[in-house]
Amino acid sequence: MHKLTFLLTSVCCLFGNIGNWNNTCFAQELNCSVKIIHSQVQGSSNGVFETLENAITEFMNNHSWTELQYQKVEKIDCSLNITVKKYDASTNMFTAELVYQVSRPVYNSSYVTTVFSMKDPSFNFAYKENDPLEFNENNLDNNLTAMLAYYAYLFIGFDLDTYSELGGTEVLHVAENILNNAQLLGDPGWKAFDNNKNRHAILNDYMESSLEPFRQMMYKYHRLGLDEMAANADRGRAAISEAIDLLKESHSNKTLSQLPQIFTDYKRDEIVNIYSGHGTEKERTAVADIVSNINASLNTYWNKIRK
Repeated sequence: MHKLTFLLTSVCCLFGNIGNWNNTCFAQELNCSVKIIHSQVQGSSNGVFETLENAITEFMNNHSWTELQYQKVEKIDCSLNITVKKYDASTNMFTAELVYQVSRPVYNSSYVTTVFSMKDPSFNFAYKENDPLEFNENNLDNNLTAMLAYYAYLFIGFDLDTYSELGGTEVLHVAENILNNAQLLGDPGWKAFDNNKNRHAILNDYMESSLEPFRQMMYKYHRLGLDEMAANADRGRAAISEAIDLLKESHSNKTLSQLPQIFTDYKRDEIVNIYSGHGTEKERTAVADIVSNINASLNTYWNKIRK
């Protein structure tokens, strides 16, 4: 029961097995799938790419990012798909892009929902085969480990936000610290105003006070909405409709932020399935109008809600 048993799990970890309990607790938070795609790179041995894939997998999954305790079944599912565009063996430089995703199970169902997903087109770094990946939050000297740590904390923070309102704040502050320190590295993706979808823009918007309704939406949509659907579909859908209102508010508060549009991009099919043929006409129309105003490029999908 992912996160919903967190307090009980923590007690078991502190005091050992109680009665018939036999829970094993882990400090590691992530269950991260890593894939290195290097078909565009010719003339290089596969060895360095395989070694890199294994190194990143171990770095993400074997590191204790917080003091929170997770059972194996509670670990956060996420993925890093890294497409290498260029690789220079003489300098160990990789020019790549990343598509990342964090997801979570929906309570009392077999359904898994995407919490956040997008592309980082500036995932560039130096890596020498078999070099250890080491990370120090306050002394960043490696762009690869800085980016990986940033995403680890981002994933944990996003996940916690879906289980309690603003629950990921403390973890996300660590990601902010990495973001600020990493700007000194001079690598792309960290700087303010360079791109409205880069690492700085995503986290800065997510933590901005004017976009707090977006974070409140993340909780209401997932915990009070999707998690209630199995027990009472109407009640769950009503909470999701309230969450969509919060999405509208966040969009109105900062129209230049990409977060509301990104949310509708990866939630497109899910939102359509929740409302198509369900709820009142007034409710469906209101939701369709909001998401259409945020992301008109998907009107072919939103129109399905109106029917």
